[in-house]
Amino acid sequence: MEQTKNSTALATIIRERRAVKKGYNDKPVTEETVVNLLDDATWAPTHGNRQPWRFIFVGPEQKEAFAEKVAATYPEEKRENRREYLNEPNAFLIVVMDVPDNQKQWDENFGATASMIQNFWLLAWEQQLGVVWKTNPHIYDPKVKEILDVGEDEKIVGFIHLGYFDEKPIKKGRVPVSEKFSTFKG
Repeated sequence: MEQTKNSTALATIIRERRAVKKGYNDKPVTEETVVNLLDDATWAPTHGNRQPWRFIFVGPEQKEAFAEKVAATYPEEKRENRREYLNEPNAFLIVVMDVPDNQKQWDENFGATASMIQNFWLLAWEQQLGVVWKTNPHIYDPKVKEILDVGEDEKIVGFIHLGYFDEKPIKKGRVPVSEKFSTFKG
């Protein structure tokens, strides 16, 4: 693993973290585990300490009924595919963000929410809990917002798919920073 000579445990976790999209095992993801992770994850930077997020947990017991309701929002020919897809993870964490009228605050809220999700992801990875942040078309569907009781002044930022796994996904490289870095020369 290419790391700097001063790598820390945090740097290692950041580099080792993967998106776990499938291959979940049968170990249940509990509400208690998710709440405990969120207790730390919500310490993300948040402009004005707005903490513009809220969460909806769909546990293993509710997952099948939930998948059915969301799949039903798709055209008939896609429903079975979406039902199977939504039944892959062991649980979901739906992240909802407050949507202000002001574009600056919208950007700040989204940045804070994305930072919080990254914190959650890293904390989950430490516990071998697989995470992937999904932004499928259904997060934009008013019918899904209704299913989840998401208000007009809120946005579904994503469905966080959760599940324990036995095999780590393959590492995908990154473009070297030197190719994306410049110094302002005035």
